[in-house]
Amino acid sequence: MKVLHIDSSSTGTASVSRELTAAVVKALRQNDPRSTVKHRDLVAHPPAHLDGALLQSLRPQPGAVVPDDEGFRKEVAYTDELLAEFLAADVVVIGAPMYNFSIPSQLKAWVDRVAQAGKTFRYTANGPEGLAGDKKVVIVSSRGGKYAGTPVESLLDHQESYLRAVLGFFGVTDVSVLRAEGVALGGEAREAAVNQALEQAGLMAEELAAAA
Repeated sequence: MKVLHIDSSSTGTASVSRELTAAVVKALRQNDPRSTVKHRDLVAHPPAHLDGALLQSLRPQPGAVVPDDEGFRKEVAYTDELLAEFLAADVVVIGAPMYNFSIPSQLKAWVDRVAQAGKTFRYTANGPEGLAGDKKVVIVSSRGGKYAGTPVESLLDHQESYLRAVLGFFGVTDVSVLRAEGVALGGEAREAAVNQALEQAGLMAEELAAAA
């Protein structure tokens, strides 16, 4: 089993999502000792946000001119590396804290790099078709407040809902969410949320390993 472990939290050792992604990956390894893990820290090595040149390299237009310098070639190579990691993975564990009701910009930049026509999706006469559906994804969601099941969830959740939507566009339908909510509501609330999620992490890893 090939596991891609993605972290995008900027809070380092204080990060709930990093603690939980590490727990999921550790449990996956315990359940399948033969598994291999690629860790991608999007904060330590952040993908640049798409500018005109990068966008043209991903979605070429007739007559478009892209740079031919070393810096641009490195960015294109980095894009190819991120895409290859995603396509090769059997299980992708995505650490996705909620920042201002959405995902960290580094994670959005990663999505922009792997969203490639002909690679992760394609357009057909019947509409878009995902090409990367042969994998399982665990979204590790951490939130300062509590939103799940509340009347405002559909209005304020542009984090889990966005990731589910874009993964679905890539053809990935086997998506699980490991969620820790209310982590900014005080020490007891944080501890309870993390402990509950840690228990779920072990069970989720067992299921993923069994299905692999």
